[in-house]
This record gives sequence, structure tokens and C-alpha cells, in this order.
Amino acid sequence: MSEHRYLVALGSNQRSSRYGAPRAVIAAAVDGIGELGTVEAISPLIETPPVGPSSRRYVNGALLLASDHAPRELLAGLQEVEARLGRERRGQRWRSRTIDLDIILWNGGSVSDVALQIPHPLFRERDFVLGPAVSVAPNWRDPVTALTVKQLYARLTRNRPAYR
Repeated sequence: MSEHRYLVALGSNQRSSRYGAPRAVIAAAVDGIGELGTVEAISPLIETPPVGPSSRRYVNGALLLASDHAPRELLAGLQEVEARLGRERRGQRWRSRTIDLDIILWNGGSVSDVALQIPHPLFRERDFVLGPAVSVAPNWRDPVTALTVKQLYARLTRNRPAYR
């Protein structure tokens, strides 16, 4: 039985010459993540406007992963998956990218160092993360606020339409 469970956010807004459109890139990423543990649930994918200077719309989703990997080991594994899918870690923040994989929450609580922060520092402000996360982990609690993912999403989107 896997010791760790993770909520992982998925995002893509750039075609891959090998895999094709962003939805296909995310499908390939899910396959790669499956090599790191057991994918227990995958959210529906949504299209969202970009954050920052990118002009391309994103495809976003989330998944639950059970894994024997500790957080830093999982981060290294996710970065290997990103590299295999064509992610280049250089240049401007929030630019177009083939794939972006982020650890959002971990059933072990919090981690905070230079290379890794769990919970992800901005996830509470991002409906493109919380929206998909609600479908796979509605009752997971943020260790900082003690609110569930469902409560965080409701607070964030109050009086705003959800993405479709």
C-alpha cells in the first residue's frame, strides 16, 4: 500500500510535436505520472484563460496520486515527466508551456524549502486549480487554513461564473 497521497495540478497551453494538442499532452503526462504511483482519480479537463504574459488558453486538470515517493522524490519524478514531454525550465515565468505539473496538497501536511512548497503557495487563488481539484478531492483540507478544497473553491468563485 502506498504511503503518500498527492493532489497534482495539470496544465498545458502549447502543442507538442510528438503528442499534439494540449489535451493529448496532458493524457501523456497522466501516463507518465502513473509510473510514479497509482493514479486514483482524474478530473475533467477545463479550458481557462492564461495567467501572465502568455496569450494561449490553457487546458487544466487535477489528479489524485498514491505513491511510495516522498514529496521531494515525487517532485523530481514530475520534473522528469515534464522534461520528457518537452518542458523547458528557462526564461519568463508563466509563459506558454507544453506541460506544467504541480504538487498542490499532500496527505502528510506541509513542506517548505527553496525547491518545494506544499501546499502550493498560490493554489487558493486559482480557480483553474481548485475547480478541477473539487471533482477529485473535495474534502481534502488545506493544512494552512483548515478549509476543504470545496470550501476554498466556493469562497474563490462566489459571485463569479465557473469556467466551462
